[in-house]
Amino acid sequence: MVEINAFCAKVFRKVPARLNIGLMLFLGCFITYMIRVNMSINILAMVVPDYGARYPWNAKQEGLLLGAYFWGYLFTSIPGAYLAERFGPRIVTAIVFIGLTVITALSPLAATGGFATMYAARFITGILSGPLYPCFHNLISRWAPPDEKGKYVASLQGGTLGTIFTWQMIGFLVEVVGWPWGGFYIPAIITIVGTVIWLYLTADRPDTHPRITSEERTYIENSLGDTVTNEKRVPPYLKVFRSVPFLSLMVLHYGNLWGLYFLLTATPKFMSEILGFNMGSTGVLSSLPHLARMLFSFVFGTIGDFIKRHEWMRITVMRKSFCLFSHIIPGLFLIGLCFVHEPYTCVALISLSLGFNGASVLTNLANSQDLAPNFAGTLYGIMNAIGTTTGFLTPLLVAHFTQYENTFENWRYVFMIGAGAYIGPALLFFFFGSGQVQPWNALEKPTKSEEDSK
Repeated sequence: MVEINAFCAKVFRKVPARLNIGLMLFLGCFITYMIRVNMSINILAMVVPDYGARYPWNAKQEGLLLGAYFWGYLFTSIPGAYLAERFGPRIVTAIVFIGLTVITALSPLAATGGFATMYAARFITGILSGPLYPCFHNLISRWAPPDEKGKYVASLQGGTLGTIFTWQMIGFLVEVVGWPWGGFYIPAIITIVGTVIWLYLTADRPDTHPRITSEERTYIENSLGDTVTNEKRVPPYLKVFRSVPFLSLMVLHYGNLWGLYFLLTATPKFMSEILGFNMGSTGVLSSLPHLARMLFSFVFGTIGDFIKRHEWMRITVMRKSFCLFSHIIPGLFLIGLCFVHEPYTCVALISLSLGFNGASVLTNLANSQDLAPNFAGTLYGIMNAIGTTTGFLTPLLVAHFTQYENTFENWRYVFMIGAGAYIGPALLFFFFGSGQVQPWNALEKPTKSEEDSK
């Protein structure tokens, strides 16, 4: 292994080690969303003939199955953040990926047991996935220099590519090989391969990376300064929950996830059953909004790094200003969607709505790094635990409005609620948000006793 590391260091000497971390963040998010969204398309094939075994699940049961992942995810986001900070994101992520491989490969077997066992499989998938994004944010806080952080946060949009790849892959593979292989076995194979790559290329911190140069390590550590410490300690949960800037960020993140998970779980259903596209076209067209989000996120991330490097805006001003793009404009596009019926125009409006939400790499996705770099994983775990409720609420909301009459008029209510979930939190964050490091991020040093002072 020592010889292999030496050879790789020699061959890739000009490739920064932190670039490996950025690529692994992208890969990790890709795998996470591939496992998360496979049911959105797969469930359509499981309830109709000609694509494999068929199950008589109604609209309410479909909504429950789509929400099962998020119920499980809810319980492990906060404990997962502690695990990431206690044991390191590298090994925690690898263990999670191995577990996801097993449960995904067993999902077709679970489906044969009926609704209850399939629900249990998706619930366990969510439980296993809870620690992942806290792990990714922990890596960013320890690897990303301040004027490169926008690109690192944008690398989390690997999940968007995972969504695009999965929906297109499943949409076509289901028609060729059926839903067990197209929706479960192939994603399981990709996950275990990705786990091996992750373990080889990822390290928890610059000082533990086997192939980093001393110059790059010094550059990263000096750029981060004393805002990040390697000392492990219990996060100050009481101070976190009393922090107004964090609470406003949590609301902003909730609105972001409402729009994201609504479109993530409902877009295939809307395009297939309302706009009338077939299975293959639904997979392709449903992926377009997520492709737009990924591309926009890298554009906005680059813009943010450029602004920060030239000090054109204070961090707080930048975070609040870009809410216009990440939340306000997407909400307006959803309102516009209520007044058009032409299928491809609807696809364009959905794509633009989620595309502009790519600016969230400069707002809710980055703000936890501002407030407390030492506890970025913990903050994101708390935000995700609460925000994840949107993952099972939005399918139930769609089912409520479409259960008895699945018409475009009923979908208007869903779109208007989504618009409010985008715009309202942005206005709140404008008044109460902050981009400054909070006092509770600092390590509390023990005070000397009077005798020690003497």
